[in-house]
Amino acid sequence: MQQLKLLLTLYYHLINIQKKKFEAIIINAFGEWLNYGAKNSQHLKFYNLNSLNFLNKFSSRGFIKSRLKYFLIFILSYFPLKNFIQKEKPEYLIIHLITSLPLFLNLINNFDTKIILRISGKPQLNFLRYLFWRLTLKKIYKVTFPTNETLNYFKELNIIDENKLELLYDPIVHTRYLGKIKNDKFLKQNEFYLAIGRFTRQKNFFFLIKCFEQICKKNQNIKLIILGDGEKRKNFQKYLEKKKLEKNIFLPGYENNVHKYLSNCKLFILSSLWEDPGFVLVEAMFSEALVLSSDCPSGPKEILSINKKKRGLI
Repeated sequence: MQQLKLLLTLYYHLINIQKKKFEAIIINAFGEWLNYGAKNSQHLKFYNLNSLNFLNKFSSRGFIKSRLKYFLIFILSYFPLKNFIQKEKPEYLIIHLITSLPLFLNLINNFDTKIILRISGKPQLNFLRYLFWRLTLKKIYKVTFPTNETLNYFKELNIIDENKLELLYDPIVHTRYLGKIKNDKFLKQNEFYLAIGRFTRQKNFFFLIKCFEQICKKNQNIKLIILGDGEKRKNFQKYLEKKKLEKNIFLPGYENNVHKYLSNCKLFILSSLWEDPGFVLVEAMFSEALVLSSDCPSGPKEILSINKKKRGLI
């Protein structure tokens, strides 16, 4: 859902710049949009690039599996995407997450299509990726960023004309939509603290759990809910069982509607080591939750201090 909101934000930003409307088509590369497209086909147009729906169920957890999946997508989608661009001749192609294939095709072909790259998260550039981007970004139309820090990082790399770089904040949920989903059926509980995100090193959940483990020794009624999934979630659950913390810290898994939790929690906690931009922090503020956040780069650091003006309690 968040990826769709981002794509639509880029689309409307393009309309605003060009002062004209475009027909928007979402490319379904490997079945990732099948469920959404079936329910919302009357509002959005989807183009099935190929019949690689099996890749949607192909696990991308771990370094090897994720690289294998990206490699398969690159190889099996090469000619379908090339044929699509040559046949449909779109004026603009917005790329996000799956970027290496369209960047490579744009480099070796003389397409009239203008490529817009969306950067989400500060990229880790090894030598090969740096070389690849230095070559491919020469032929790109625009690159957009969700935070000033990542935009300035690209300026320092000096691999693309600065005039092609733009700051474009991530979208947030519409107020009318929020009014409906925040009041979704919610089983009222005792006061609870809340954290949201995938169970990865970035979210720093082990640090958060260790802190609550110490607090539980003084307050046995305190409760923490961590919403989200991820490859390390089972390891965290085993740790809670080992430390007998199951009655205080809960890991219910992925939740589609986080706003009903945000609207009822005592405090939302963002313990991340880095974010770019940290969309859940924006959602928490938008839901009027009290927020405790780490002062980490890039988004939280910018949100907590804009134009050198501090926000919140210091």
